[in-house]
Amino acid sequence: MRYFVISDNDDTLIGMRLAGIEGKKTVSRDDVREAINFAISAGDIGILLISERCATLCPELIDGLKLTLSAPLLIEIPDREGSGRASDSITRYIRESIGIKI
Repeated sequence: MRYFVISDNDDTLIGMRLAGIEGKKTVSRDDVREAINFAISAGDIGILLISERCATLCPELIDGLKLTLSAPLLIEIPDREGSGRASDSITRYIRESIGIKI
C-alpha cells in the first residue's frame, strides 16, 4: 500500500517526493478528477492526500468519495500557505464526531 498526493503547489509535491510519496500537480477541475480516477484505479494506493485548494475545485466529488469509498482513504491537507480552517478545527471535529472534549 502506498500514498499518493494531488496538489496545485510545486513545493508541496517536492516535499512529498522527498518523503517518498508520488503525486500529480493539478490546475483545473478536470486535472483533479483525472488524478483521483488514477489513484482509485491504481489498486495499490491506500491513502490519497489532496490539497485543500484542489479539493475546492470539485467538492461534490470529494464529499461523495469520502462517504462511499472504502479505499483509498481520502485526506485533505493544507498547502504551505496554510489552511482556511479555524485554529480549533481539529478539536471541534473530534468533539462533534465522538463527543469528547479535549
